Amino acid sequence: MNFLIKILYFISKLPLKVLYIFSDVMFFLNYYLVGYRKNVITQNLQKSFPEKSEEEIRIIRKKFYLNFSDYLVETIKSFSISETEARVRMQHINQDVFHEAKAEGKNVIMLAGHVFNWEWMNAFARVIPQKHCHPVYRKVNSDFWENQMKKVRNKFGNEALEANEVIMNIFRSKSDGESAYMFVADQTPHVAHVNYGLDFLHQRTPAFIGYDKLATRMDLAFIYCEMKKVKRGYYQVNYHRIYPDGEKFTEHEVVKKFHKLLENTLHKNPDNYLWSHRKWKYQSAIKTFDSDKNKS
Repeated sequence: MNFLIKILYFISKLPLKVLYIFSDVMFFLNYYLVGYRKNVITQNLQKSFPEKSEEEIRIIRKKFYLNFSDYLVETIKSFSISETEARVRMQHINQDVFHEAKAEGKNVIMLAGHVFNWEWMNAFARVIPQKHCHPVYRKVNSDFWENQMKKVRNKFGNEALEANEVIMNIFRSKSDGESAYMFVADQTPHVAHVNYGLDFLHQRTPAFIGYDKLATRMDLAFIYCEMKKVKRGYYQVNYHRIYPDGEKFTEHEVVKKFHKLLENTLHKNPDNYLWSHRKWKYQSAIKTFDSDKNKS
């Protein structure tokens, strides 16, 4: 394992223009020869965008493979990327929402989707005014990869938390506006934990609702992270405060608003999402389905 770590770290030190050569090779192999999860990707796109033609779906699918290959080499680059380069390559827009939350004394829950490249958001710890920044990650089967990704997310002053630990940490933290927690919030719950589902991209979608439960129990500031790929190797994340319709959030209000915002993002740039994920495989396990069209 130590040898593998050294190899990956050495590769990560290569300039991105060199790593993108590897990305181009992976794209060619995945798209033209292997067809990595081609059926899953095609089906997800067809069901998510029924209004699009077969040719439009083909174009989106091809661009996805390009973006996915870039994501893989950019993740490796994360092992050694400097703070300066990370700040140049990821532009953070509308940071005022974090200052607003701090002035209100509200800790922050950041909600992102699997939009490329969410792994490059780590430098936000140096950007926002909150002292404690906690990227939330899910335990994986490989101890090696879990340790490596935890190291990546702990860079630049972050304090990564495993998903099973985060809720308790939030409840124990002082409500002073000094803590921010970043969830990749479109995770698919394990089938044993599927309960609530909603309409998302024309499909019955099992939804992770842990952060939604926090919204009804605590006075927190919820912020949507809208990712955009500007060009190869450069991204923007635009932060949007999510406000309740009334004085306080009601049950499932935040989860519905998040999915509506994410849906709008995907309609703008449909090729920049993780379509290879089997997001809708547990539809039949949904116990409570909200047919509301996620009105904000």
